[in-house]
Amino acid sequence: MRTHHKTTVLAAAALTALSLGLTACGGETGTGAKDAGSASSSQQAAGAADTTTGTDTGATGGEAGSGDTAGSAGQASAKGSTTGGSTSGGAGETGTTGSSGGKASAEAPACAHGDIKITAAKADEVPTEHIVLTATNTSGSSCTLLQYPLIAFGDIQTAKDVPAVAKSKPAAPVVLQPGTPAYANVRVALGGVDEENKVVKSFNVNLFAADGPAEGSIVVDAPAGGLAVDEAAAKTGYWTHELRNGADEF
Repeated sequence: MRTHHKTTVLAAAALTALSLGLTACGGETGTGAKDAGSASSSQQAAGAADTTTGTDTGATGGEAGSGDTAGSAGQASAKGSTTGGSTSGGAGETGTTGSSGGKASAEAPACAHGDIKITAAKADEVPTEHIVLTATNTSGSSCTLLQYPLIAFGDIQTAKDVPAVAKSKPAAPVVLQPGTPAYANVRVALGGVDEENKVVKSFNVNLFAADGPAEGSIVVDAPAGGLAVDEAAAKTGYWTHELRNGADEF
């Protein structure tokens, strides 16, 4: 009986030890799985954090890139505006140069003798002291009629130059569109009969180029009956778009 009891006790002790060993192994296994799971979760969280950080960085980079692009575009736009302003300023300066009355503009070069037809008509007065010259642009493009008519009453090589009246000079050059006229008032005599007067049936008119008298001349027929011209008294006005009271009276 005592031996049987001892064997039972030993068997019970062995079963208890085995149970404790299994429990310990199971705990370690659970802990290891839990630890592995925690490590995996930590790695996933770290990866997500990295991904989030990368996305934020990319977004930030995109914003920076957009800002840089916008800044570059703004600078380019500002530069273009400045350049346009300079260009506009240059054009304005060209216009100012033209308005001096001495030079033709780039858009409308000086009229040449082949571009213009000139006719003469007596003023409404007795005796005739003045005529009006009408210059019409017969070309197909605009041109600038510079200064005043260079008139020769007689042989073009020997005739006295007819001086211009300064007060009749316009503020801006006369640009003629195709088919449009300009005018110049011309004094041919001081009235009455003078032995110095000479009768002319036609006379020559030359034009100005940008750098002085142009080549070639235009032969103008005198009004019916001819003109009694006193070269000592003759004067001419500048070309104008229309005759003006005061400025073109002399």
